[in-house]
Amino acid sequence: MERQKIEIPVMSDLFARGKKPEFLLWVGCAGAFDDRYKKVVKAFVKILVHLEVNFAVLGKEESCTGDPARRAGNEMLYQMQALRNIELFEAYEVKKIMTICPHCYNIFRNDYPDMGGKYEVINYLQFLDNKIKEGKLKLSSESLNNILITYHDPCYLGRANNIYAEPRSILKNLTCNFVEMHRNRRFALCCGAGGAQMFKEAEKGDKEIFIERTEDVLKTQASVIATACPFCMTMLTDGLKYKNKENDIKNLDIAELIVQSLGL
Repeated sequence: MERQKIEIPVMSDLFARGKKPEFLLWVGCAGAFDDRYKKVVKAFVKILVHLEVNFAVLGKEESCTGDPARRAGNEMLYQMQALRNIELFEAYEVKKIMTICPHCYNIFRNDYPDMGGKYEVINYLQFLDNKIKEGKLKLSSESLNNILITYHDPCYLGRANNIYAEPRSILKNLTCNFVEMHRNRRFALCCGAGGAQMFKEAEKGDKEIFIERTEDVLKTQASVIATACPFCMTMLTDGLKYKNKENDIKNLDIAELIVQSLGL
């Protein structure tokens, strides 16, 4: 069976035809350049198309939010990137921004208003959970019910923005076999990559954080670790490889699990 090609609307093309989408889908650096996370973006786009959501991406006009620069201490670079993005958003009359990456969500929601960039910022899990509760996204648990799934809380969703209920609500609609790690919600352990830690050498210590967190995953005996952040996905995938468990445990984004459930 040949897969249907999905045409993703680009903001500049729509504006040239006098159209304005409801949502700007912010792809993010990982979604644009990381081969693994491109699959997550594709999965979420399939869901948006399935729901007939009016959205567009910036395409080649999208650049970094400036989050890594600010967390690493380069405030000047952050402000340059933020002001460029805000100018672009104003040109396209952007009101609602939908993000997949929690780091992009956090900086748009909490940092950009100080620079004059005030938008309705929606994390994709909030969006998906709302659609499920509205009855517009109907999930089947048949393909996942025999699979034990656990979930890792990204710091920039959980502790930073209190998004704990939505991912769990989605996963419990996907499977009856959901198990929590011992450290979860506000007590969840960081994957070790946030705050620009992804881009620096490890500091002295007895154990890498991502290995410690992977051991939390293994204790649940789950066969799927559900993630919702490109940083977390990278670190936990590395952890599974370090423990020689990459063939036994799958690391899948929640959007990928939904696509699997819908058969898209």
